[in-house]
Amino acid sequence: MSTETVVHLHHGFFGEAERRLVSHGTLSAAAFTYPGGVAGLRLANERGAIVVLPWQGQQVWDAAFDGRTLTMKSMFDRPRPTREYLATYGAFLVHCGATAMGVPSAARGDAHPLHGELPNALYDSAFVAAGTDARGRYLAVGGEYRHTLAFTCNYVARPLVKLYEGSTMLSIAIGIENLKRTPMDLMYMAHVNFRPLDGGRLVYSAPCTPKTVRVRGAPTHIPVPPGHAEFLQELARDPSRHNVLSPGLAFDPEVVLYLNYLADSDGWAHSMMVHPDGYASCIRHRPSQLRHGVRWISRTPDQDCLGVVLPATAEPEGYAAEKTKGNVGTLAAAATVRYEMEAGLLTPDEAKAEEAAIGAILAAGR
Repeated sequence: MSTETVVHLHHGFFGEAERRLVSHGTLSAAAFTYPGGVAGLRLANERGAIVVLPWQGQQVWDAAFDGRTLTMKSMFDRPRPTREYLATYGAFLVHCGATAMGVPSAARGDAHPLHGELPNALYDSAFVAAGTDARGRYLAVGGEYRHTLAFTCNYVARPLVKLYEGSTMLSIAIGIENLKRTPMDLMYMAHVNFRPLDGGRLVYSAPCTPKTVRVRGAPTHIPVPPGHAEFLQELARDPSRHNVLSPGLAFDPEVVLYLNYLADSDGWAHSMMVHPDGYASCIRHRPSQLRHGVRWISRTPDQDCLGVVLPATAEPEGYAAEKTKGNVGTLAAAATVRYEMEAGLLTPDEAKAEEAAIGAILAAGR
């Protein structure tokens, strides 16, 4: 049986000084404001903490456990109060979508912002919930964002992230409800941005062949250095070359791969970067909900990021391209869809068990 107490957040709770709002066992939630005005909510347990931006995209801006920063390295020391995707880029988790997602193309007639309207959406309401379920005590942050354009769309997004007592794995979900009386186009991606480590080893429940780990061509929306296209061609012939993050690999400005994931008997696909000392950055998703597994790696002097997998409803080539491929979904009138995943840190023993589980999935899929 689940029990829960909800604290509805107000903008007045967030000042320059960090202020505790909720205590629940060893869990706590504290409100503060970054320089520049973005509100932050710190959820902490005995192992570490996350920072959620309750009013701006409900992003998980930062995540750190057992003395390790899991979040990508970026050029931003704090979030900026903007709706422009690249003007405040550096979060651990960004929700992308929901009427469009990916890189827009003016040549194809795309008018949507990069990765859609959700990344820095201004939320109408936000809350902290303290509860207990089958996994134990937790604190959760959630809220509602309503996106309405006359004659076009009317939906509400309801994300939720849970931090459990003693746990370093986050439970992440988002529900999207179509409030219109007609169907809506639907695209979604969970942009989960880990910090890569030199020598990190990628282990995942997708066979590593040129057919099941496909390399996207050179990006057209950002400049690429000489030799980058040739590296992508080599990687396409042998995708296993990227499975160990050697410093010399040309992940500058980025490499994007599309993976065909297999799931375990409970419907979960598994991915992780095993750290050189045996810990692992881990993410799990359900391919039945998010059937496109996108991997994004960017290692430059200014940003260092590993999207081990960005679970998505489509590839991130923009609305028009994905519509042509048949990848833009439809949400019926008054219907709701829900996407679920888990992301965080595993200890060496947990990482060994995760690797064994991945091996079993791959063996069963042969």
